[in-house]
Amino acid sequence: MRSQADHKGFPVLVAVAALCACCGRGPSEPPANLVLLHGKIVTLDPARPEAQALAVRGSRIVTVGVDDEVQRLVGPSTRLIDLDGRLAVPGFIESHAHFLSLGRSRLQLELRDCRSWSEIASRVATATEGQPAGTWITGRGWHQEKWSAPPFPEVEGYPTLEELDRAAPVHPVHLRHASGHASIANTRALALAGIGASTPDPPGGHIVRDGAGRPTGVLIEAADDLVQKTLDAGRGRRTASEAEAEMRREIEVAARECLSRGITSFQDAGSTLEQADLMRRMAEAGELPLRLYLMLGEDDQVLAGRLGSLRIVGAGGGFLTIRAIKRYMDGALGSRGAWLLEPYADQPSSRGMNVTPIERLEETARLALQNGYQLCVHAIGDRAVRETLDLYERALGAQAGTRGQRWRVEHAQHVDGADAPRFARLGVIAAMQGIHCASDGPWVTARIGEARAREGAYAWRRLLDAGAVICNGTDAPVEDVDPIANFHASVTRVTRDGTPFFPRQRMSRQEALRSCTASPAYAAFEEEEKGTLSPGKLADITVLSRDILTVPEDEITRARPLWTIVGGTVTYEAGPGDR
Repeated sequence: MRSQADHKGFPVLVAVAALCACCGRGPSEPPANLVLLHGKIVTLDPARPEAQALAVRGSRIVTVGVDDEVQRLVGPSTRLIDLDGRLAVPGFIESHAHFLSLGRSRLQLELRDCRSWSEIASRVATATEGQPAGTWITGRGWHQEKWSAPPFPEVEGYPTLEELDRAAPVHPVHLRHASGHASIANTRALALAGIGASTPDPPGGHIVRDGAGRPTGVLIEAADDLVQKTLDAGRGRRTASEAEAEMRREIEVAARECLSRGITSFQDAGSTLEQADLMRRMAEAGELPLRLYLMLGEDDQVLAGRLGSLRIVGAGGGFLTIRAIKRYMDGALGSRGAWLLEPYADQPSSRGMNVTPIERLEETARLALQNGYQLCVHAIGDRAVRETLDLYERALGAQAGTRGQRWRVEHAQHVDGADAPRFARLGVIAAMQGIHCASDGPWVTARIGEARAREGAYAWRRLLDAGAVICNGTDAPVEDVDPIANFHASVTRVTRDGTPFFPRQRMSRQEALRSCTASPAYAAFEEEEKGTLSPGKLADITVLSRDILTVPEDEITRARPLWTIVGGTVTYEAGPGDR
């Protein structure tokens, strides 16, 4: 690949002067601050689907066309990037993930790559070294279905806490499941949280117990809150400046990782008011390096008095929007918390659970409508999806099916065939995650049976054919925040064990690209500002090392971001050796 400082054999400043002389940029027309040339630019704009070159003035695209059209805007101070035939696409928009949790996960034990319970216990033991007794050891990412062998001993398919107790006898340990809907704690952590044999299951939660009724350490859904509150109480003793410094560090780590993956916008699925306040201050001070769209996760009682003052669109020059509320209808399939129409195939005594009473969700819907907020409800199981659609239909009434509300079903992993057409009819967006299919596919059939898995699991084709809008994300840190792996999963449905998961439901490559760019922009009411590479829109662009739209399927995951551009500013640039 030619460097931008050696285009066609002579220095870029000489090239710029020659371009200005030969292309006739008028003296009254200001030059661009950034120009991309000699590329394959896929715009997703029907008016001009593909181009060679693009020019940016300020933070917005001014011209998209062939090289000769764009070169006239090159001036002495223009940054010129020679794409050398590389693919440029609209900046990837992460449509459902957890921003600060992503940053936090990188600052604690990372367990996603562990392949056994013993390996996790060993990492915990190492983490205790040099830590005073009583110091909390926290981590995230374990998933028993992804280990090389089932845990032993086990209860309900989960490990028990004995090995964790041996690894950390004097340190409380809390390890969150990859799904975020369960955790395991050691005996010391359970004791600090007041959890014992006589502790009842909280509403919307389950304390897993052995045959003698003793807690095994595994806490599902709301049961995890019992330990989390104890952890939070300790963190609450920090000073305000210490708490803010910690959040800023999490934001910095998450933003750096996202930009290195080509992500220019991030839709955060469940922010606290404290986090929202800080991110608003950072946006207004020009301190956010990528664009954030926040779904508030606080209880209705907390939000009710502040929704009016919190609502903001495009703060800091388009870097922060707060106009959505996040709620939960059910849990996760991995923890058997997803609410199903029929029992689990591998646990016939259970259909999962409704974690938030529907009457409370009805009240949230009223609150959202009264204050002009989008409602985003987590629903994974087919019963949860149906109940969410029913709730939306009742709440929206005559507004259902219009473009005004754009309420969302977050995940929609398992959809009964009768409910697929309702998404388009009600104007409801399916906020799905392609990577979950690749990650979960090897064990989904055991959970819900082959017929349900074939007909309704990650049913992208069925939803798209029914006219639904699908926006695509990774649910990080549940999965890696990698849009390329997510794209690959969406177009191949190849699971981590190498087999395709009911491939008739896959997306085309154009559909998958749109689901990661234009559709998330629409899902956040931002389609006039971003999502396609069109004149007048924000110059949010990702340049890739390989053409993911044409290379063989097994080469897609080799693609890497070369440049990530946010508002005309290069916020990530791969090293020369990576190009």
